[in-house]
Amino acid sequence: MSGSNSSARDAAGPAEGLGLTVHSLPAPALEPDARRTRNGRIKMLLVLLVCAAPVIASYFSYFVLRPDGRTNYGHLIQPTRSLPALPLRTLDGQAVDAQSLRGQWLLLALGPASCDDACQQRLYLQRQLREMLGRERDRVDKLWLVTDDAPVPAALRAALQADAALQVLRVPREALNAWLQPDAGRALEDHLYLVDPMGEWMMRMPAEPEPARVKRDLERLLRASSSWDLAGR
Repeated sequence: MSGSNSSARDAAGPAEGLGLTVHSLPAPALEPDARRTRNGRIKMLLVLLVCAAPVIASYFSYFVLRPDGRTNYGHLIQPTRSLPALPLRTLDGQAVDAQSLRGQWLLLALGPASCDDACQQRLYLQRQLREMLGRERDRVDKLWLVTDDAPVPAALRAALQADAALQVLRVPREALNAWLQPDAGRALEDHLYLVDPMGEWMMRMPAEPEPARVKRDLERLLRASSSWDLAGR
């Protein structure tokens, strides 16, 4: 009897051991691979978040928190519109890479070369707004985009050249239509437009704006972006 029991145990023993070996082998090999993949993805997301955090924080503080309880005066563009490859030229006909405009806040004025009284008033307002920013004015560039091929009157051209902070470039009006958009019932030239240092059009000022309220918008945006935006390109 004892011999038969021993034989039964000998017969059952290898089968049970084999079963444990088959079911336990794959687990140690698969688990470390899955853990490494998961950790790699987490690290990649953390790196992306760290890089984008300053920009996200500045826009969040402006668009969402609004600690003073007041709304913006200019019209926010949501989502923002990226600077396209505009066919820009100087008044002398030299090509300018549109991407060279990145790196500074841009306050844009538009208009034909003839620049009527309303156009000249916008250029004057553009100049005054930048000066009103005080020591922060070097973070904002003024840009007049001439929307036709006509010559700029000599007197106006001389006045523009005397303003070192103003850049004047030509661009076809139809090219701007694919990027900028006026308020309903208004012409493209009726507004000042604000572009952030990343080349994103993000605000349109009202036609015939109140300078003090535009200044307040600019100051709040410059303050919100001070952690990641510096003067100069």
